[in-house]
Amino acid sequence: MEAIFKGIFDSEFTQTIGITDFLLCLGVSLILGFAMAAAYMLKNDHSKSFIVTLALLPAVVCVVIMMVNGNIGAGVAVAGAFSLVRFRSAPGSAKEIVAIFLAMGAGLIAGMGYLGFAALFTLIMCAVFMICNVLTSGSSRAASVNKTVKITIPEDLDYTGAFDDIFAEYTKKSELINVKTTNMGSMFRLTYNVTLRDATKEKQMIDRIRERNGNLEIIVSKQENRIAEL
Repeated sequence: MEAIFKGIFDSEFTQTIGITDFLLCLGVSLILGFAMAAAYMLKNDHSKSFIVTLALLPAVVCVVIMMVNGNIGAGVAVAGAFSLVRFRSAPGSAKEIVAIFLAMGAGLIAGMGYLGFAALFTLIMCAVFMICNVLTSGSSRAASVNKTVKITIPEDLDYTGAFDDIFAEYTKKSELINVKTTNMGSMFRLTYNVTLRDATKEKQMIDRIRERNGNLEIIVSKQENRIAEL
């Protein structure tokens, strides 16, 4: 059993990496990457590019670690090169950041030659990740009743409590979170976070609001909470 978790580079006489060891580490890293990608796809919204990144990242990290293994100068050079990389993409959620770190961790362990530990780490973390997804699956149902409502009103309408009676009828709770002038100051745009009593009556609520705001623009969307997600 101990032989499974023994590093294949654990030798003071080892100066180079054989092609067999290189292919073995690379192949294991790719398998672990695809396993992590499959685990992330369970009950998670995902893009094709993120899944491909998650599948290939362990192999990339593994190769980098193997190439700088025991070479301090190369390690410093690689660290400097990576510091020049800038990822210009949409901000990731907390769950996506964790998935990236897990993939990097698996690649790091595999690159050091501890393939058994890398497989065990991936197995445990994927299992925990999927269990957490199942336990938090109720949050997707909550998203159907948690909404952000943006209402445009004329400037002569006092927005203080203007829609309180409508929200009291159709929502469990409502909160005015933003007031903004628009159309050269001739209108106001109010932003509310609401929790609907019944998602099927959303249109009825919108019709009531239209009667109150003079049939001006109304936007209902998923609640905007990504900024506070971390």
